[in-house]
Amino acid sequence: MDLTHGYAFLMDRALKRVQIAYLRTFKKHDIDLTIEQWVILHRIYMLGENASQAEITKANYRDKAATSKVILGLKNKGLILKERFTDDQKRFKLVITPKGHQLIKKTLPLVEDLREIGFGNISLMDLEVFTKVVNQIWENYKNTASEL
Repeated sequence: MDLTHGYAFLMDRALKRVQIAYLRTFKKHDIDLTIEQWVILHRIYMLGENASQAEITKANYRDKAATSKVILGLKNKGLILKERFTDDQKRFKLVITPKGHQLIKKTLPLVEDLREIGFGNISLMDLEVFTKVVNQIWENYKNTASEL
């Protein structure tokens, strides 16, 4: 049997289960975010004062239009502000509002719990192999699709 047959299906199946778990947890705790919004909000939080829209687009592996749409959604929910950097008026700086900080404080422990569930019963060695394999698949496809 060819072990490579259906690996994309298996990755997609696992990802769907993870997404469902996140969305159910968010709904249960009255968190009005999509997974993509959470990822970008958390990335802005981690980048702090240096969070730019260009940096978020690059780090998120999405095109500019898709990232802009998510950022607009976060802005419309009052979770972030979009300003210009004082030293570079061409770049947008993304700043988390107090409401956004409150939501991060509420959501982060839930996300950490979900991560623990996801990696339960997986050894550190297996996790290292998984990371290596997924990164190699990423590299293998880099010449087949243009980067966004």
